Amino acid sequence: MMTTHSQLLDIVYRFYPRKMLPIAREHVPPGEPVYDDTEEHRRLVEAANRGRAEYPTWEAMTRRLGDRYRLHDLSLHLLAGGTAPAYSAGVWISDETALSFHVSLLGPYYGIHLPGIPEEEPAAREIVQEIEATYPGYQRIPPELGDEVVPDLFAPVAYFGVATIYVCLFSDYWWTWVRPV
Repeated sequence: MMTTHSQLLDIVYRFYPRKMLPIAREHVPPGEPVYDDTEEHRRLVEAANRGRAEYPTWEAMTRRLGDRYRLHDLSLHLLAGGTAPAYSAGVWISDETALSFHVSLLGPYYGIHLPGIPEEEPAAREIVQEIEATYPGYQRIPPELGDEVVPDLFAPVAYFGVATIYVCLFSDYWWTWVRPV
């Protein structure tokens, strides 16, 4: 089944309210609503709680991949109470280059952020196989949908007009260039 742009936007808007900055209460006038008070934020917290409960499944998958690649799990903050929208990790495909991958906690979707080098193909295929075996029914979001900017949305980043579907469903790690540690 193919995912549509409107289906993805429906999911995003379930977890991120329109036209509301993701800022802390102490930075707004008394009585003004903040993101942490919204139904959308409550849903994101519930999704993160499910992610914590189901973390052993993610951990087992990343261990299998870690047996083949140098892997950096970017999801450990979930275990400390964070509210990320996805599990995220990166694997090194060369000394200077990594690709990241994400499994959403908000819907049955995953993404792989490819660096654009020839060596990425075998690793990407293995990661897709692992994700699809571990999370049956999950679909990969293609760039023509994932790179779309979400209208009227500030969260999860505070820059209006730059939150893409990828960032909302996966992580602001989507934008970061991963370098060796």
